[in-house]
Amino acid sequence: MSDMRVNIWNEFIHERENAEVVRIHPRGIDHALAEALAGRGVQNIHITTLDEPEPRLPESILAQTDVLLRWGHAAHDAVQDDLVIRIQQRVWAGMGLPHSAHWSKPFQRMTGTNCSLGWREAGERERV
Repeated sequence: MSDMRVNIWNEFIHERENAEVVRIHPRGIDHALAEALAGRGVQNIHITTLDEPEPRLPESILAQTDVLLRWGHAAHDAVQDDLVIRIQQRVWAGMGLPHSAHWSKPFQRMTGTNCSLGWREAGERERV
């Protein structure tokens, strides 16, 4: 597992704007995830945020990513469509894409749905 290349792609918006989030994750949830992964033997971890001068996940980084962890809830529209296509192509080539962004453009493109969620009552079924 130590040779897996993980990129944590975080919006880093809630960590700046929400005092409770800052209290829980003072360095950002991206760093909390990186520390958890490092504690499990992952050594090659890169963090990308929308704050960086090149927030689009440059090809040089995306090409070196085995697993892309997408964390976002507030700026899905800031993700350019050409990047969404490049991410989809990398997933088709074998890159993993677990995430916590149910309305993210890459996940919508991969699933072919709007990824809208609704609360379910006990006993109801959900089709995915």
